[in-house]
Amino acid sequence: MIWSATTPETGLFSGLERHSALADLADRFARLRTLGRGYLEVRLPEGDLPCLTLGFRNDHAVLHRYDESGGLSLHAGDGATAPSTEVEVPIMNEPTEFTGDFILSTGRAWQIVHTFGRTGASGEPGDWYGL
Repeated sequence: MIWSATTPETGLFSGLERHSALADLADRFARLRTLGRGYLEVRLPEGDLPCLTLGFRNDHAVLHRYDESGGLSLHAGDGATAPSTEVEVPIMNEPTEFTGDFILSTGRAWQIVHTFGRTGASGEPGDWYGL
């Protein structure tokens, strides 16, 4: 895996890429969950794309996917928040608001990222909305 993430010590996103096993990313994510917020970018060693990003605050998360053609998509929400509710999550170091239409539970968002790390799959095409 190739990934970059919020640094637990500073609470700021570091773009420094790490090349490591999925378990190392899982450890970082677990540390960020204890802090209640974070942001990470994940890609496979085969290339720069596809890439998934996950921003979360407490139990609200947003997933972006940059696909092989360079397109950008947002993952549909999973019902963790009412569609019209606005939720703020960090994207890199910036707090960004999203409606519940695109909010997932943090656990579900991590499950998608974890599966991507294991298999390269990022869910069903209908789960993503192109931007």
